[in-house]
Amino acid sequence: MNSRREFFRRSACGFGSVALSALANAASPLAPKAPHFPARAKSVIFLWMQGGPSQMDLFDFKPRLKKEAGNRLPFSLPKNYQAPGIDATKLFGPISPFSPRGASGLMMSDLLPNLAGVADELCVLRAMQADSEAHAPAVRQLHTGHSTQPRPSIGSWITYGLGAENQNLPGFITLCPNLSGDQGSTQLFSNSFLPAIFQGTSIGEPNKAAEAKIRYLDDPSLPRDAQRKHLDLIREMNREHQHVSRNEPNMEGMIESFELAFRMQAEAPGIMDISKESKATLDLYGIGGKETDNFGRQCLLARRMVEAGVRFVQVTDSGWDHHGKLMSGLPTRCKAVDQPIAGLIRDLKARGLLNETVLWWSGEFGRTPFDQDLTQGKAPAEDRGREHNPRGFTAWLAGGGVKPGISHGATDEYSWEAVEGKVHMHDLHATLLHLLGLDHERLTYRYTGRDYRLTDVYGRVVKEILA
Repeated sequence: MNSRREFFRRSACGFGSVALSALANAASPLAPKAPHFPARAKSVIFLWMQGGPSQMDLFDFKPRLKKEAGNRLPFSLPKNYQAPGIDATKLFGPISPFSPRGASGLMMSDLLPNLAGVADELCVLRAMQADSEAHAPAVRQLHTGHSTQPRPSIGSWITYGLGAENQNLPGFITLCPNLSGDQGSTQLFSNSFLPAIFQGTSIGEPNKAAEAKIRYLDDPSLPRDAQRKHLDLIREMNREHQHVSRNEPNMEGMIESFELAFRMQAEAPGIMDISKESKATLDLYGIGGKETDNFGRQCLLARRMVEAGVRFVQVTDSGWDHHGKLMSGLPTRCKAVDQPIAGLIRDLKARGLLNETVLWWSGEFGRTPFDQDLTQGKAPAEDRGREHNPRGFTAWLAGGGVKPGISHGATDEYSWEAVEGKVHMHDLHATLLHLLGLDHERLTYRYTGRDYRLTDVYGRVVKEILA
């Protein structure tokens, strides 16, 4: 008790030990760090279509699948393949016409007319592969590189490797995440075993982008100078505890998070306020539109965040898990995201930000080229959907050093399995890090006696898509 009284007395008088002074002057873990080699991009906006979009209805046109729709499967399923309604399944053709788009002639669905207008900016990966057909492990692999064990999110790895460009904002933000069911978890923006300061900052709730704000940012009961003194005292107490115990790995992250929250009071509210954006900009994103307002707000906030120096921003749209009612459900989701995403690409390009920002669009997997009739033939065809498919699906990148207006890789004639130019999730992660100037084999963290990395012991940079 006496030692604690002495600590308070020294803090109040403004005196501290040499050890405390050294700790206080230590560089912030969020300070900008040099990349391993010259970077092509500074930041990432991850557009996650939660649930698994149907690639053969959007980006992977298969004439043979369209021609043979309704036939029995011409290929054999794995012997251990299990899915509800699989016994009566038939080939399920694309539900929308496709057309070549832009000067590049990229084949795209009519369900995405606005995105088709910026087709020449897209780098479409048509032979993506993941390891699991179940949402929970596939989602974890998409975000963390590992399907079963808790690992740091890709946003945490990037912030750990590069720090934050803006010391008054988090390096990693996730907007309106859906944390319910088997498709969502705080693990998706967790720092895991990395220091706590690298965890993602969650802002907003699903379908409530208009109400999104950073919680617990300030204390209205205290003036700013009193908050500073209060925080200084807490920091010194934490530093003392850290110096004495020497076994609190998350203490530094806690200290830095308090400091970051204080600095954010000056800048973060302005970043979240879109009221000063022009009407033309709001219209570009579809803000005010019935179908597009929610996702449009998220995309506009993402642009404002990377413009202000945030390294990694995740934007989530849920509802892409179409086991049934694909013919009505998929067009609905496309209407919600098509204009906002196209608007984001146009806005980034107009502001000179597209070259330094990587846009990444993906689900955790794709869908099957055969239908899933959960009613065993009792329901009309329009009520049917598609099963999960990690064997071959589509993702796309734009900006940030990738070749625009191209497609890479291919699935078979039915969009069932990748056959050419395969890109595993580990490969995509390695490529994203490469675009930011990070070598995925060198970006490691020592934990429990071994070095861990985002790509585990796998991954290759997909050099064929680099500009």
